[in-house]
Amino acid sequence: MKFLFFLLLLWGCSSGRVTNVRKIPLRDFFRNSEMTHLGISPKGRYISYLKPYKNRLNIHIRNLEGFDDEKRITEVSDRDIVHYFWKSPERVVYMRDFGGDENFHFFDVNIKTGETKDLTPHEGVRAILIDSYEYVDDDTILVGLNLRDKKFFDVYRLNIITGEKKLVLKNDNGFTSFLTDHSGKLRGAISTDGVNRSFYFERKGKWKRLITTNFKETFYPIVFDRDERYLYALSNLKRDKTALVLYDPLNNREVKKIFQHNQVDVDDIEYSEKSKKLLAIKYVTWKDQYLFKDSGYEKMYNEIKETFPQEEIKISKSDRDEENYIVIAYSDRNPGTYYVYNKKQKKMTYLGSRAPWLKAEELAPMDPIEYQARDGLMIHGYLTLPIKDNLKNLPLIVIPHGGPWARDVWQYSPTVQFLANRGYAIFQMNFRGSVGYGKKFWMASFKKWGKEMQDDITDGVLWLINKDIADPKRICIYGGSYGGYAVLAGLAFTPNLYACGVDYVGVSNLFTLLKTIPPYWEPYRDMFYEKIGHPEKDYELLKEASPLFHVQDISAPLMVAQGANDPRVKKAESDQIVEALRARGVDVPYILKENEGHGFRNEENRFELYEKMEDFFEKYLEPGKDI
Repeated sequence: MKFLFFLLLLWGCSSGRVTNVRKIPLRDFFRNSEMTHLGISPKGRYISYLKPYKNRLNIHIRNLEGFDDEKRITEVSDRDIVHYFWKSPERVVYMRDFGGDENFHFFDVNIKTGETKDLTPHEGVRAILIDSYEYVDDDTILVGLNLRDKKFFDVYRLNIITGEKKLVLKNDNGFTSFLTDHSGKLRGAISTDGVNRSFYFERKGKWKRLITTNFKETFYPIVFDRDERYLYALSNLKRDKTALVLYDPLNNREVKKIFQHNQVDVDDIEYSEKSKKLLAIKYVTWKDQYLFKDSGYEKMYNEIKETFPQEEIKISKSDRDEENYIVIAYSDRNPGTYYVYNKKQKKMTYLGSRAPWLKAEELAPMDPIEYQARDGLMIHGYLTLPIKDNLKNLPLIVIPHGGPWARDVWQYSPTVQFLANRGYAIFQMNFRGSVGYGKKFWMASFKKWGKEMQDDITDGVLWLINKDIADPKRICIYGGSYGGYAVLAGLAFTPNLYACGVDYVGVSNLFTLLKTIPPYWEPYRDMFYEKIGHPEKDYELLKEASPLFHVQDISAPLMVAQGANDPRVKKAESDQIVEALRARGVDVPYILKENEGHGFRNEENRFELYEKMEDFFEKYLEPGKDI
């Protein structure tokens, strides 16, 4: 097997590491942020953010000109608020679910009176945001509700003052996503038959199907140009890497390719809602990169970046006049420091930090790596090493990401930093199927759960062993969702590789996973069959790839964590593996939380999970041996 280095700074940077690093309290990594998810009011008068109140993240605001007048405008006590936006200078709308069920409701808050009302008070119904109408009017938003049919979302114009909703589109076409023009009118939609996706365009009251592609191809319209003649769209039609293109819906043709990277997909764009022009194109190599398309925006970005030479920056949100911007400075060792930048005055004002109790110099750098899998495919990932002098034969924790059609990125991770602080090396890899590396790389994962996808993880571990970085007798694997599946697959299919594993809301049985997908994923069922396998046509394949049917091969200690209300990976996935192992006399610690869904959002549950994980890893990896 051939292995390669890529930007791996292991042997050259150990002199910059120090010994006797302080053991940071576990709860400092996993407590709620002091400040996060910042926003700015339409007229630039207020800054908003999420901040703990009674151990739950709630919305707070303060005057941009006077930071000593903080005001809390919500008092949710059972679950964190995660998503919100400014609707008008005096109103904020937030979304929340109940116990992790992911049936989100919209709530309106008057920032002056504190009056709050549920705008979508329908039990068992999921609400999605289609358009906040920020530049349309202050009183309405465009939402989707699966009130009539749990599989599809009808579109409503919702008045946040009165709560009245008006049906805009009865979704008989099975549309799964929608596009509006600059006036807020529905103009585009995408439907799927489970395998093929079609883009529809509205003209003169009629919907016309323009493009039909197999789900393996991407055509995703983002936003209209200034004149609403063309659409900016992400497309990998007739190409491997997703490009940003300009598309003409009236003549159903690609006008031009604006940008395509030769190694990775275009990820997103920066777009001015005020001037209706393209500002920058974002793509991700080992970290975020930008290609600027507007000289004024590029100049502003570079002026801000000069203030933070050792960190990355993200220009987040702005007021409607685009004079004041929220700026986030971040790195692998900085979870986020927040500022507001005034473009006219070129003035940067400090707002706060996500975790001011953490010090960057006490945290570990995350280095990009690259290695070849056994079949020659190049795999990218990240390696985080503890801050210590001896960087050989370390206890290793392998963390495959969830999705699986997602990817890991270079950023601060509380889990990674906590484990590095405890003396572990942490390995994260973007195995085949991870997004961002092109169509071919993504499709290489189809029907490869537990096979080549798992081999990519195994080969990375073997690479680290061959480099004398990982102690072959002290390797554990931990992951959530698909990552949890990879934990079980790793213990079942490579039982001699791992000393232990922690499965967090992971899949144990591919048959029951496919049988219990949420109703609003039902339009994608045939796509799941192509990507994972068909329960009947691919019966042997799914059985072979399901760890539940290989429990007799699991010998390493396992810990399992699950949310009882998880709508994606049902509680039964964890119940099955725990029961099967316990029937063999194996003691499996099982953390089950009745008030959680797909992952533990409540602070006290995170504390319990990681406290038990710390003891579990310490027992089987003995990090103290290296001291």
